[in-house]
Amino acid sequence: MTASDPHLIQIETIARATVEALPAAFRRAAFEVVLQVTDWPPAEILQEMEIDDPLDLTELYDGIPMTEKSVMDSPAGPDIVWLFAQPILAELNERADVSLEDLVTHVTIHEFAHHFGWSDAQIAAIDPWWE
Repeated sequence: MTASDPHLIQIETIARATVEALPAAFRRAAFEVVLQVTDWPPAEILQEMEIDDPLDLTELYDGIPMTEKSVMDSPAGPDIVWLFAQPILAELNERADVSLEDLVTHVTIHEFAHHFGWSDAQIAAIDPWWE
């Protein structure tokens, strides 16, 4: 990310503020996760997930959920929450009913919920975002 990428800076600023606003118990755990904001999903992630159109992936949790971690595990690397700016901006352009702040806050919380061990079904049960 460079100073010439204002959309990356704006998205990262919103995401970091979202993490800062989490309740203390969640915030401490969230600080152990790398927050990575890039324009596009890396090709290897798209290939691994069998996604043809990079616009189909706005965010991703890459790690082992807290509920599945063991002290016996040897981590291969840090847990990462990825936010992909161009797909997020494309979705924002398609949705007249949300602001950039609302969209980034939503996707950030969604991915950190995966870190805390929530499934998509559990998140959807309490989050009517896509209705």
